[in-house]
Amino acid sequence: SKQADQQHQVLSTYLESAEKYNQYLSHRPSLLPNKGRINSPYGYRPNPTGGGYEFHDGIDIDSNYGDSVYATADGVVSFAGWDSGWGQKVEIDHGFGIKTFYAHNSKLSVQVGKKVKRGDLIALAGSSGRSTGVHVHWGASLFGQSVNPLNFLNDNR
Repeated sequence: SKQADQQHQVLSTYLESAEKYNQYLSHRPSLLPNKGRINSPYGYRPNPTGGGYEFHDGIDIDSNYGDSVYATADGVVSFAGWDSGWGQKVEIDHGFGIKTFYAHNSKLSVQVGKKVKRGDLIALAGSSGRSTGVHVHWGASLFGQSVNPLNFLNDNR
């Protein structure tokens, strides 16, 4: 009947919408990449190596050398290698306009193109690049604009 077809169409639309939302939730950062404590917040701060003030486009998580660094959400590794001031860096494209990166690592455990799940080991903490001590720098962007990665965690309800 026509009514049954309409109901089927409505239910199919709801199901598709729910599946997309579920995919979004798995690709949205929802945990810290490391178990350490946050010792430098997002935003303007005194420059620890050059004096003056600088914009710090992520958070620093105090770590021990070799501590595990984990993917904060599902995605695909879009960069894995040396990146001047960032040292050994991993970037993950989570889709939905979301990218995260993890810098100053001592060792990388992933390559470009690798699909990762939330909680997968991606690197080991270090102090490579322009760094004043062992920590994980965790940065994020939304549609190419730097954002505080903690905003994703704070939005989880």
